[in-house]
Amino acid sequence: MTVALDAVAARVIWWKEPSEALADPRHFLARVMAGGTFDEVQVVRAHFPPDAFRAVLDDPPPGVFDARSWAYWNLVCDRQASEIPRRRLPETS
Repeated sequence: MTVALDAVAARVIWWKEPSEALADPRHFLARVMAGGTFDEVQVVRAHFPPDAFRAVLDDPPPGVFDARSWAYWNLVCDRQASEIPRRRLPETS
């Protein structure tokens, strides 16, 4: 990967090494989509196809998106925005 992509990974997933952050593309893309700057998104878009962003919306990691970023990226990907998927915890007896 490029230095620029490593720098984006280091900022949006600051608690991991860039190589580790980039090893999970779905989580990395979701973090960029939810909290990346315009310039960071442009760097990432140069390395990932539009279908990769759509795939994140199909199966988002829990707790990453807020309502605003969820609505924005659904609009960018020409999708009808639904509610943000919520993680369901198993009921205990």
